[in-house]
Amino acid sequence: MFNPITMGGVWSAAPTPFKDDWKLDNESIERLAEHQLRVGIKGVFIGGTCGEGPWLNDAMRLELAKSSVKYNRGKMLLAMQVTDNSALRIIDNIKRIADTGVDIAVIAPPFFQMNASQDYLKKLYFEVIEASPLPIGIYHLGKNTKTLVESESIASIVAHPKVVIVKDSSADPVAMATIVRARNQRKGKLLALNGNEFDCVTYVQAGYDGALLGGACFNGLMANEIIRLAKLGQIDAAKLLQARMNELMFDVFGGKDIHCWLAGQKLLMVKLGVFSTNKTIINYQVDAACEKAIDAAIEREKAWLLPEACQALS
Repeated sequence: MFNPITMGGVWSAAPTPFKDDWKLDNESIERLAEHQLRVGIKGVFIGGTCGEGPWLNDAMRLELAKSSVKYNRGKMLLAMQVTDNSALRIIDNIKRIADTGVDIAVIAPPFFQMNASQDYLKKLYFEVIEASPLPIGIYHLGKNTKTLVESESIASIVAHPKVVIVKDSSADPVAMATIVRARNQRKGKLLALNGNEFDCVTYVQAGYDGALLGGACFNGLMANEIIRLAKLGQIDAAKLLQARMNELMFDVFGGKDIHCWLAGQKLLMVKLGVFSTNKTIINYQVDAACEKAIDAAIEREKAWLLPEACQALS
C-alpha cells in the first residue's frame, strides 16, 4: 500500500473551509477533493496548521475526518494531524479518528514542552507509535519549532515499521541525509516528502519521493511539474518553475512577510469556485493589495490554477 513509486509526487496539506456561521463547509470539502484530484494530488493531509486543526474542537476534527473520507471516495490517501502535548492526548486523538477511514495519523513535536530531553521526546513518540491503531506519519520541523527533535532522534523514530511517511520542513541538510538514509534502508516502506514548498528541487536532488505542501491545493500542478523536471535531471528548468511558483505563492500569501497567508489562500479558492468563504479561525485577513495580487495571479497563471484548465492539462 505505501509504495513510494505510486505515492510519490505532491500531497496537499489542505485548508479547512468554513461557512459564514463557522460550521464546516462540507460542500466545499467535496469540491476541494474533486479539485485536488484534478491537480494531481496523491494524498491529503487534513487538520494540520494550514487546516487549522489545532484550533478546531474534537467534534469538528471528527466531522472533518468523516467528511474528508466521504468525499475523497478512496481516491487519495488521507492523513490527519493528531499532535498534542502528551502521549496520552495524542493516543486519544488517534483513537477518536481510527474508525473514520483516515489512513495515517501524523505526529509533529508537542505544541508546548519545556526543556524536553531527546530521551523524553523519543519515549513520547514510541509510546504513541506502539499504541496507535493507525500507521504513523512524522512531521519533522527541525529548528522551525520550539521543541526540537534532533536528527539522531528522527533517525530512530522513522526506522519504526509503523512509520510510513515523514514530512520534512526542516531545511536541514543533516536531517535530509538522515531521512533519505532511513528511506533507503526501509526499502519502499517509508515515503519521504518535502515540506518546504519554496525549495522542492533541493529535496528531489537529495532523494525525496515528493512533497507535502500547504499551497498544493492551488500550486499542485506546478509542484508536480517541478518534481518531474528535477527527477529527469532538468534542474535549471525545475528551478525556473520553482521561482515562478514562489512568485505565485507570495502573491497569494501577501508578500514575503506572508501577512495574508491562509485568508489569501482561501480567497483564491473562493475565486476558483472551490470554497464559499475565506474565513479563518486564526484571523488572518486579506487587504486590498493582497486581493489585487491574487486577481493578477489568477490571470497570469490561469493555465495552472483554473479547474477547467487543470482538467485539460491532466
